Amino acid sequence: MNEQLRPTAVVSDDLAQKFKTEKDTPYLRFIRSEGLDLLSAHYVRNLRHVELKPWARRGGRGAYLNHDASRTSNDCYVCEVPPAGKLNPQRQLFEEMVYVLDGRGSTTIWNDAGQRVTFEWKAGSIFGIPLNCWHQHFNGSGQVPARYVAVTNAPVVINLYEDIDFVFNHGRDFKVRFNGEPDYFAPGKEVSGWTITTNFIPDSLALPLPLAEERGAGGGHIRFSLARSSQQGHISQFPVATYKKSHAHGPGAHVIILSGTGYTLMWPDGPKNPIRYDWEVGTLIVPPNAVYHQHFNTGSAPARYLAFRHAGSARNSQGVLLCFISKRLGGDQLDYADEDPAVRNLFADELARHGVAPKMEEFYRKELDTLPAK
Repeated sequence: MNEQLRPTAVVSDDLAQKFKTEKDTPYLRFIRSEGLDLLSAHYVRNLRHVELKPWARRGGRGAYLNHDASRTSNDCYVCEVPPAGKLNPQRQLFEEMVYVLDGRGSTTIWNDAGQRVTFEWKAGSIFGIPLNCWHQHFNGSGQVPARYVAVTNAPVVINLYEDIDFVFNHGRDFKVRFNGEPDYFAPGKEVSGWTITTNFIPDSLALPLPLAEERGAGGGHIRFSLARSSQQGHISQFPVATYKKSHAHGPGAHVIILSGTGYTLMWPDGPKNPIRYDWEVGTLIVPPNAVYHQHFNTGSAPARYLAFRHAGSARNSQGVLLCFISKRLGGDQLDYADEDPAVRNLFADELARHGVAPKMEEFYRKELDTLPAK
């Protein structure tokens, strides 16, 4: 299977030239002005190995990771804080969610009213930056860099205003987002259904996950919106020798592997022609808009991943995401009973190659008890 998810609709140069002026955007011009690489990729084998360049604005090193399917909705960047160092203070009129890849340190948040909060983080921590608050990241180690990955909705904001000075230097405190609460970054404890109310997750691997049988294979799932952001996130986990149901959704879901080994299948041209992406801890996968994809755990430990995503995916009249609803009911999730037999055969072969016993039969049988009629 190919390692690239290639576009299928290629037109003549003559037609492409007629759209040339619409291809460039204020956001893309901003990235070029920052002097950083914009890596057009929906699959990065390991975020810890992405090559970074000096980033004058932040005072560290960075790179942007993006692809055509999401760079008008949200974006992703990797940044490194030097040993015993800190990044420059920054504020911005866009929202940001952060996952710490390596290292330990602290972050200070403050507003124009002078209200200030500092919290500590480590590898595996997740937190949000309150809208337009000043913030500064500090490396807690004098020996090694600290590296994080962040997802923001900067493309929407920069393309809207086309005024970089306004985006980064507008003086307004959004008190509903942050008003100096001393416990603002306390670990979240209140869970309702699948949702945890929090601005800070100290350890993404230790966070308990409620059962989410709707996604198949007896996995766990929890959802959150950090710093009252319009962006959303979730953490999912599925057991050894199992795989999740195939589904599709809107653009901009940045999936980061937290634990386990396995692979993901995507099929832009139908399930007969899936494209395979192997993953490990630190892999980034960004499924393009409306492309079906499916995650498989071939390792000897549960697989857990984090998804930072744009909030624009379709829902039904009850507010349920279509990617949680069976295609038999008009949703965008494919039941196990309806998947291509080649999917099961490939998974069985991979488990045998890894010496892992399959555990899907009970989930196939359980699904039949509640399977909607076609």
